[in-house]
Amino acid sequence: MTSFTDRPATALLVVDMQNDVVADAHDRAGVIANITTLVQRARAERAPVIWVQHSDDNLPTGSAGWQLVSELEPATSEPVVHKNYGDSFEGTDLESVLAEHGVGRLVVAGAQTDACIRSTLHGALTRGYDVTLAADAHTTEDLREYGAGASPEQVIAHTNLYWSWSQAPGRKGEVVPSADITFVHPQ
Repeated sequence: MTSFTDRPATALLVVDMQNDVVADAHDRAGVIANITTLVQRARAERAPVIWVQHSDDNLPTGSAGWQLVSELEPATSEPVVHKNYGDSFEGTDLESVLAEHGVGRLVVAGAQTDACIRSTLHGALTRGYDVTLAADAHTTEDLREYGAGASPEQVIAHTNLYWSWSQAPGRKGEVVPSADITFVHPQ
């Protein structure tokens, strides 16, 4: 149960599905297909869909690489949160956007698993949200040549495993396949 007793809504948070972020991502097409399904379901169930877009020195605002992938397009009514840090809450207006929509539970999808997804999951849980990670709708690239000891598949599997056990007083993390996610807030 979320810490926000006055926020019954569930939102879909789509993190950093940008051209350069997912250019070499593991199972890019499959992840985009699963996110597309989640976006369609959230819209059909009248749940807020919130998009997050990262920028930094290597991903300048307005560049081609900074743009969201062409397969995913926010509706004009859907907020886009711009961030400069891994945690989608840090230095952004995400918290006020979620409060405005009465959101106490987040469904998180996007990229990259071992960076902005993990940071956002933890940031949400510590701020009082229940957080569902879409098991098959997040991805990362292969970073073994830079010293990472695990393949993208292993990074994704490990994140799914440990997030399924995450909890804090009065709230929890869970991992659910996209096909089984609903945007009706659990009681």
